[in-house]
Amino acid sequence: MTDASQLSASLEDYLEAIYNIIREKNAVRAKDIAKRLKVSNASVTGALRMLAKRKFLNYAPYDVITLTPEGERIAREIVRKHEVLRDFLVKVLSVDPGQADEAACRLEHGIPAEIVDRLVKFIEFLEICPLGGQKLVEGFRRHLKCGASDNCDMCIKLAQELASKEVSVPEKVKKNSLADLAPGEKGIIKKIRAKGTLRKRLMDLGLLPGSVVEVERVAPAGDPIEVKVRGYHLSLRNDEAKKVEIEVR
Repeated sequence: MTDASQLSASLEDYLEAIYNIIREKNAVRAKDIAKRLKVSNASVTGALRMLAKRKFLNYAPYDVITLTPEGERIAREIVRKHEVLRDFLVKVLSVDPGQADEAACRLEHGIPAEIVDRLVKFIEFLEICPLGGQKLVEGFRRHLKCGASDNCDMCIKLAQELASKEVSVPEKVKKNSLADLAPGEKGIIKKIRAKGTLRKRLMDLGLLPGSVVEVERVAPAGDPIEVKVRGYHLSLRNDEAKKVEIEVR
């Protein structure tokens, strides 16, 4: 199988741009890529020919460009790396979103998939930790503003509260399907109620028990539902989303 490691950072940027434009507009032409990457039409033509030669996309002059299955797989992983890195920089390190986006563009080309998975798990940990994962992030943000001064009473008090806090687990936790969440709401995947081919498809997409899933957009008629999980953006039919049992905390 062809691996993304065979691609230069520049060609990865082209695949990422093509994937994102298709996701936004359902079609992509060379002029769209040139505008997105701020490069010349000649540069785009050369890159498209190289990617087509490696069987990552289907390209002919003046025609719509499409990704091959292998090209889409690699592009999807590049996009995932970018978004996980950006989320980590913004949500955990409190980096400005614009600066984080630029940094993620540089970092995504060399970071191994194993480290990306570890970052996903750490972000999920902060979001669901009952001992106050988000409180730690808030404390770090205060530290960035105040510096390492002697005035740490607030953080010390928070640490003492967390240390003495008795974590209580509700006897009954409200459970819903993913289809019940509104845009912006998150849940923890508890179970995939589907069987056979549909169950395998949903889990292959990254909808795994224990993962945090967020609804990004719901179509006016309620179908499809766009979600984000483990750094992936997915579009699910309403009946598929109903098969994903979640816990809302």
